[in-house]
Amino acid sequence: MYKYDIENVFAKILRKEISCQKVYEDDYCLSFHDIAPLAPVHVLCIPKLQVVNFDAFINVATPQFFHYFFNGLSNTIKILELQSGYRLISNSGANAMQTVEHFHIHILGGEFLGGLLPETYKEHTN
Repeated sequence: MYKYDIENVFAKILRKEISCQKVYEDDYCLSFHDIAPLAPVHVLCIPKLQVVNFDAFINVATPQFFHYFFNGLSNTIKILELQSGYRLISNSGANAMQTVEHFHIHILGGEFLGGLLPETYKEHTN
């Protein structure tokens, strides 16, 4: 149903062909710093599954995998010590500007992040 590209950058990171600045890793997920951060803290959490987006993840992951992946995400957030708050984002598809077709969750924090949608969206819709 979803065509997964085994040569995408996250697949290469999981195979250790490309290095990353790791924050957390277990049997279900890998979390690492984004190479182009949009906030003082910008970490990506990716599952160790060949899934293009959240929809594919839901259809492929077992309940156990689902549980442990989100537990790894939670562990990552604890390591990052984001007591003042954080935002989780997952983009899916071209309209959401998904740049790597491997399901991943962005963890953003470390400062006031503003509104949910950027000002450019508000300007575009007026």
